[in-house]
Amino acid sequence: MPELKLAKLPDRTPIKLAIAVTPDLHQMLQQYAALYAEAYGREEAITDLVPAMLTAFLEGDRGFLKARKAAED
Repeated sequence: MPELKLAKLPDRTPIKLAIAVTPDLHQMLQQYAALYAEAYGREEAITDLVPAMLTAFLEGDRGFLKARKAAED
């Protein structure tokens, strides 16, 4: 097998989740989507923004990252 610089790509099969949110959270998500469209000149559905928001939140949570790293060791 040849040695390639690019590693094998991870599984990218999307997993669909269904969640219920409060009316207040839904309103905030709508407001965020409107600000996003204003900032970038492109409308995106809330369902497309939420995964990116969750990723950013988890990648910025030092406690979570520390615990995750400790679990891997």
